[in-house]
Amino acid sequence: MTDAATATAPVKRRTLSGMNPAVGVAAVVVVIMAVIYLVGGKDQGLVTQSLVSGLLLGGVYALISVGLTLIFGVLGIVNFAQGAMLTMAMYIVYALSTAGLPVYLATVIAVPLMFVFGMIVQATLLTKLTISGSHDGPLLVTLGLSLLIINVLLMIFGGRPKSVQAPIDGSVSILGAVASWPRVLAFIGAALVAVALTAVLKRTPLGLSIRAVASNSEGAKLVGVDIGRVYALTFGIGAACVAVAGGLMTPFTSLTPSVGEQFTILAFVIVVLGGLGSVVGAVIGGLVIGLVQTVGALFLPGTGSLILVFAVFILVLFLKPEGLYGARR
Repeated sequence: MTDAATATAPVKRRTLSGMNPAVGVAAVVVVIMAVIYLVGGKDQGLVTQSLVSGLLLGGVYALISVGLTLIFGVLGIVNFAQGAMLTMAMYIVYALSTAGLPVYLATVIAVPLMFVFGMIVQATLLTKLTISGSHDGPLLVTLGLSLLIINVLLMIFGGRPKSVQAPIDGSVSILGAVASWPRVLAFIGAALVAVALTAVLKRTPLGLSIRAVASNSEGAKLVGVDIGRVYALTFGIGAACVAVAGGLMTPFTSLTPSVGEQFTILAFVIVVLGGLGSVVGAVIGGLVIGLVQTVGALFLPGTGSLILVFAVFILVLFLKPEGLYGARR
């Protein structure tokens, strides 16, 4: 059962010990951070800086993963094109910015464009496969779509890294740590979108239809829900989420046609950590992975922090394969 199917359930999901997973994760994070502060052997100011940076980065990770987990929760497919769609959104923002539009206005324009793109992809390439219950077909289609997007971007923009000037310079002090305004705004934007998406799922007719299809597609069809329309809208919402994430990340990310692929891998780790199909789990998982990556870099510089990320991934698969908010299948 997914968040899309249980957004209005009166009882919160709890672990075997009766504790809400979010509380348990928060407690573990607090204990680990206390140990790092006290006996980690690192400067406390540096640890605080890594903590703040990790939370800001995790918010954006969460937004990328929310779209991925929503698509899985409703359509039952894993979207291998999520990273490529993120890259596509970033290049749309880049193209509009070079045309003279402010980067955040370009992001606002990119969101409906990616939403329509997602709907078209679902309606033309995936709907029949999804309704028929095919598992291999959607995986191959989204993988092929990913390769297509990357190579089209390479043909149009070339392979040289590109960048977008941040519209707001300077930084802000958070708990004694320094954070650039573009990263702070990216975190705030990601939080607002996550809250808005949760409200849509819980309080709107569209959300009711999405939750009905996620819970029982055949039952929803019998009561008059247009399954194909819900599938297309859900994929469109997933594409819109990565459009927001891409636009918010563009001011502090070097653009190449393959830049989104690294986020695809992290998004899968986050979705598994939070639970396949769980929007809340994706948000919590994103924050946790952001912290693991930045704080872990203090002890394992460079790409070594990814070792810790994948160690968390394997540990979760071993101890709780369904994830923090996922249901046993």
